Amino acid sequence: MPLPMLYYLVKISLSALVIVVISEVAKRSSGFAALIASLPMTSLLAFIWLRVEGEAPAKIAELSEQIFWLIIPSLLLFPLFAGLLRYGMAFWTSLMISIFATAICYLALVPLLRRLGVLL
Repeated sequence: MPLPMLYYLVKISLSALVIVVISEVAKRSSGFAALIASLPMTSLLAFIWLRVEGEAPAKIAELSEQIFWLIIPSLLLFPLFAGLLRYGMAFWTSLMISIFATAICYLALVPLLRRLGVLL
């Protein structure tokens, strides 16, 4: 197997492992799973992979700053989803409404951040 292919398999496997661990922990303790899931695992993995691949620190810092601003609209998803479920709405309907509302927030915030020079 060529080395680049093996490298991508390792990246995919480690990244998928994070998701599997969180879902398995959630079966036993939703609080601990929430703690693990709230860690910026995706971002941390992206930073690590970029560094391993030789990306410049300035580029990684730029990514980190942009992620910070884009977290804001994603925060709507969690309380909205929980509220809809508690209100008695079906899981898939609640999830779709929450995703749609979050997407609307992204669509509103991204142009603003671009105008302010925060996003490239």
